[in-house]
Amino acid sequence: MRTKRSLLAAAVLFVGCKKEDTPVEPLSSLTPPPLPKLVAAASGHGSPEDARFQVAPAEVYGEPVPAKALRVGLAGESVRLGEERFAPSRPEDQARLRERVKGQAVLLVPDADTFLAQTSELLAVLRESASEVWLLHPDAPVAYALVLRDEQGFQAWLAEVAPGKLRIIQRQDGFELTTSVGKLPGPDANGPSVPVRGGKQDIATLRTGLGKLKGRFTTSEDICLVPSFGMELAQAARALSGVYVAPGEPLFETLCFVYPTPRAPAVAGAPTGR
Repeated sequence: MRTKRSLLAAAVLFVGCKKEDTPVEPLSSLTPPPLPKLVAAASGHGSPEDARFQVAPAEVYGEPVPAKALRVGLAGESVRLGEERFAPSRPEDQARLRERVKGQAVLLVPDADTFLAQTSELLAVLRESASEVWLLHPDAPVAYALVLRDEQGFQAWLAEVAPGKLRIIQRQDGFELTTSVGKLPGPDANGPSVPVRGGKQDIATLRTGLGKLKGRFTTSEDICLVPSFGMELAQAARALSGVYVAPGEPLFETLCFVYPTPRAPAVAGAPTGR
């Protein structure tokens, strides 16, 4: 009897030791898998060395241009609506423009030289008063419906608890594709996800990269374009074509467009800070 009790106690001790020796899964296993590296689309011309500087051709996709939208032509810090001209930085012009676009769909028609920093007051008026805001592609008869967010609104969007939070950071040297778990790596770990090639935007590779992100974040329905505020609005419009894989077929249903928060108007008698 004593021998059986000893054997039973030894067996219990052995089983207990085996449970304690079972390795615990490391916390690193809970980390999401890294995003895949993005390879530039092949241009199909020249040697592999030359291909680094050649942009692959990319079809321009978007939505049909809304026929009944008010066309607002941009020219620097002034805008044209029909026969009227407005300078949205002036409070009196802001008020007139707000009344003209109230409850209307608006189509922004950028010129080649209007920078995003010059549009902040205009975009703030449109976000407040227009029912829809569209941006016309400068090279093709397609347009993009935008959800406008200023810098504060963009930060509030980022703070929402949701997977993905996908954004295209558009810089002079290329596109940075950023997510809630980091950026999509490109050919240079320290550079943008989609570098400029031969001085041109690489829309084909941008489209490929966004497809990879959609495959990873399948429930994400919105994406934000965050252009450099010193960039031409027309260049930002060209980038939006990369969100589409065919006419009228965007990878993401909602296109958020981030613009600089307008400067507060000067107050008479306020200190200047000098």
